[in-house]
Amino acid sequence: MYKYIVNVDNVDSWRCGNNMKISKAFHILISSSEPVKHWWAQRLSAAILVPLNLWFIYSITFMSKANYETVIVWLSSKTNSILMLIFILIIYYHAVLGLQVIIEDYVATEWRKKILLFFVKATATIAALSALISTIVIFMEY
Repeated sequence: MYKYIVNVDNVDSWRCGNNMKISKAFHILISSSEPVKHWWAQRLSAAILVPLNLWFIYSITFMSKANYETVIVWLSSKTNSILMLIFILIIYYHAVLGLQVIIEDYVATEWRKKILLFFVKATATIAALSALISTIVIFMEY
């Protein structure tokens, strides 16, 4: 899966108390290789999703008995609309990242990987766009 190798042998480094080379570890963390960027994107999107999920669960819990009009009024508020748009973008992005790793790790043939990755990205894009457009329409009309 990972084609890039981070070469940190020639990096100048400082030593800390436990004899670990600080700049070498830091260089690995901020490396520009594709697997490292992918790893950071997954962790960052997961961290952003924690408070957004808490907000979403809290909101849905208190609206469990609400009627259609109440939910529309809730979603038409500026704060809830913005949080919902961010939630939709991040959750679909995080899902695509996770499915990409699974496909790259467990699908053997290259052509199947490409087809599956295209299908996953296209499906997620269409679903995210429809959710985003729906949220924006609700916000604008009500």
